Amino acid sequence: MAGYIGSKSSVTLVDGYSEAEADAEFVNDPSSVITVDGSNVGIGTSSPVTFGANTHGLTLNGTASGQHITFQQGGQNKGFIYNSTNDMIFASEQTGGSLTLGSILKVGIGGSERMRIDGSSNVLVGTTVQPSASTGGSGFMASSHNRRILYLGMTTTADNSLAVFVNGNGIVGSIRTSGSATSYVTSSDYRLKENVVDLTGASARVNQLNPSRFNFIADDTNTAVDGFLAHEVATVVPEAITGTKDAMMDEEYEVTPAVLDEDGNVTTEAVMGTRSVPDYQGIDQSKLVPLLTAALQEALTEIASLKTRVEALEA
Repeated sequence: MAGYIGSKSSVTLVDGYSEAEADAEFVNDPSSVITVDGSNVGIGTSSPVTFGANTHGLTLNGTASGQHITFQQGGQNKGFIYNSTNDMIFASEQTGGSLTLGSILKVGIGGSERMRIDGSSNVLVGTTVQPSASTGGSGFMASSHNRRILYLGMTTTADNSLAVFVNGNGIVGSIRTSGSATSYVTSSDYRLKENVVDLTGASARVNQLNPSRFNFIADDTNTAVDGFLAHEVATVVPEAITGTKDAMMDEEYEVTPAVLDEDGNVTTEAVMGTRSVPDYQGIDQSKLVPLLTAALQEALTEIASLKTRVEALEA
């Protein structure tokens, strides 16, 4: 190592070594722009200290409870980062004489707030309030609050895309809203398709479907619902089904947790294992609509033919 901070004035000893023996000498900037005081480093302050003091810059503090970075301005603590049980914790305010986890963490760009995490575990993007009909918030919210896990909101009532889905072929779908409804859109432009032919034999295929009534095992209320068994539909409309019947997959799980010391440092790593769990099939029932439509058209055509024959017999 070799280097200096500020000017090399009259310092002759560094940690008990002579100047000639030391690899590097860290001395205070004579203008007090950068200060090294024990394990604390101050930028913009000549007295870097731990939490609770009103300094005027960036303080890096190494303590038994973790490494800390404090952001300060105008004599007030504005935010800090510290390590607790090996997790980086970001906070944004000072309570009383010491920094604590703030009620709001804000991210600003271009002089304006663009994102925040509030005390209710809401992640807000493009809005400072929870989007709702009453607040008129416009943006994205991820939360466990009020049973709203994912909330997409806009202030405008015009037709707009709240979510757009893209892959290597471009836009393949979206979720759109109008003044009073939501549309789930998948790509369907004729210019994206080829080998287009009429769907025939739909009635015979519909007769192969086996609509059922059942309840889900995870539903403690045993509420009966109408639907299909995925593997049965797969033989008739395979594009409506994801996954394979009786498929399994490997899942990593924690056999024994990590052991931490009193400072939150890992002394013994967690022991992980792998187990085989079901890889469940899914169904997109909207993919059945073309087949059902074609079958209905065939039935209507047959009904019309029978009606004509009956009218002819009655004439």
